[in-house]
Amino acid sequence: MAKLEGKRIALTGPRKAAELSVIVEKLGGIPIVRPAQGTVEIEREKVEKKVVELIQHGADWIILTTGVGTEMLVQVAESMGLAEEFVKALSRTQIAARGYKTVKYLKHLGLEPTVRDDDGTTVGILRALMPYDLRGNKVALQLYGDHAPRLVQWLRKSGAEYYEILPYKHIPPETAIVDTLLKEIIEGELDAVTFTSTPQVRFLMAYARDKGWAKQVTQAFEDGVVATAVGKVTAEALRDEGISRVVAPEEERMGSMMVTLAKYYDEQ
Repeated sequence: MAKLEGKRIALTGPRKAAELSVIVEKLGGIPIVRPAQGTVEIEREKVEKKVVELIQHGADWIILTTGVGTEMLVQVAESMGLAEEFVKALSRTQIAARGYKTVKYLKHLGLEPTVRDDDGTTVGILRALMPYDLRGNKVALQLYGDHAPRLVQWLRKSGAEYYEILPYKHIPPETAIVDTLLKEIIEGELDAVTFTSTPQVRFLMAYARDKGWAKQVTQAFEDGVVATAVGKVTAEALRDEGISRVVAPEEERMGSMMVTLAKYYDEQ
């Protein structure tokens, strides 16, 4: 089996750090726990207004980017006593869905998307939308934890009238830990940094930009530190942020991510 002998691997995901540490140690690596993910909180009053707006005025399209976000919208509608009306409004709207969890949840609601991605990524959903002319169309966009800049840019260029239907705000992680992580990346004290969700990527790079360190961080990822993603969507977020060398497994599993990283080092 491929090994991570003596490699210092930073783990940015707070929830599975203990589990991932065990995998790193089994492969001979040194886990460095550096939680870089804050929390995401929906702005409930704004969401309630958007739910009512969709029910009363409708939309030509709704783009659903996450299963958890879609479910959250239905739960908010349910808490307002409007779940049935909300699902009916969705049934009258052309739906673009990203990710199998989103499609699965829609099926549970008795809904079928008009278009869906072919690979779970934002680029995949853009490919699916390309044949449609959205100029002047009213588009509701569900984002959660990831501002999806490429998708927003495309909607602007296509002339769609879009609005976000699940407004949220980021609550940053503990900044002292993020400061330490960024310094370790810039100074080459780490061999790799693992990312298990897009919010970790977005938090880290937004914070680096605020500090004026973004160029040094992206350069460090080009030079020596290996950016490692758990799957395609997280890898896509890293590339969006200007990090071109990304190691990611075919199968979205933490164990697969570490084995893929070990193989990457074996092939160097």
